[in-house]
Amino acid sequence: MVNGTQPWRDYSQCEEEMESTMEEEGARQLMVSFKVLYTVGYSLSLLALVSALLILTIFRKLRCTRNYIHANLFASFGLRAISVIVKDALLEKRWGMEILHVSDWEALLSNEAAVGCRVAQVMMQYCILANHYWFLVEAVYLYKLLIGAVFSEKNYYMLYLYLGWGTPVVFVVPWLAAKYLKENAECWALNENMAYWWIIRIPILLASLINLLIFMRILKVILAKLRANQKGYADYKLRLAKATLTLIPLFGIHEVVFIFATDEQTTGILRYIKVFFTLFLNSFQGFLVAVLYCFANKEVKSEMKKKWQLWKLDHPVLCCTQ
Repeated sequence: MVNGTQPWRDYSQCEEEMESTMEEEGARQLMVSFKVLYTVGYSLSLLALVSALLILTIFRKLRCTRNYIHANLFASFGLRAISVIVKDALLEKRWGMEILHVSDWEALLSNEAAVGCRVAQVMMQYCILANHYWFLVEAVYLYKLLIGAVFSEKNYYMLYLYLGWGTPVVFVVPWLAAKYLKENAECWALNENMAYWWIIRIPILLASLINLLIFMRILKVILAKLRANQKGYADYKLRLAKATLTLIPLFGIHEVVFIFATDEQTTGILRYIKVFFTLFLNSFQGFLVAVLYCFANKEVKSEMKKKWQLWKLDHPVLCCTQ
């Protein structure tokens, strides 16, 4: 009390609390903006990937091992986008609810409430691994194509399926078991024990490093063939190489740069920079993959043009009245 009438207040403490509140509000607004960014990215990617899958499925002339591999890559990105969108919806439903009664806290903290979110989290981690291993398949297939290796595409395609869809299971299952037994809290998004986090990240880093090595080998092969001025070198091989060489650095460099910078280990402006680039690249990667491997593909555009011309011939009345 001051003069026995008014309580004493430390106004400097009030100012610090106000500054802290403003910083928290600014951080919250920034994260909301990030969420809008990656939601748009994943939604756009999902739309592009579904369209690309339909194109590769509908047109018979596009059915070949190369495009089957593309289709599996599209599917892995599409499933990843769906799992992220579903996980966010479940988080919004469970963790974004307004707490009015004690029963609300019980529902929020209950293990049953988190089951759906955890399933989506597991699916998302599986799809992230599948993305990298299907892209590894893309790189391996392209390298074998460029060096002119003779191989049975049918037999190798089965191996590609095991590598692309099977390898992630080998790592996701132990990660799931570790989370369930040791860190069975909320949506399994936090990494209290980094050893469990590395179960998922090491295979991603390994795939990224192998992709970068293949990237350098492919560059060497292409430069050698261009120097030799080989005539008759298949145009589609160079186009496939161009698309793959564009994507390998995008995948590999991004993962190698941020592999050790987890959300728990980065703070301040560095964390926001890392979060922005990670969310932006991850959410729009599917769109870029669909564009490079499908919509910008010369064969796809040629086949769609032919189908459009045939459709106009079959529907002359509709075309003429436009």
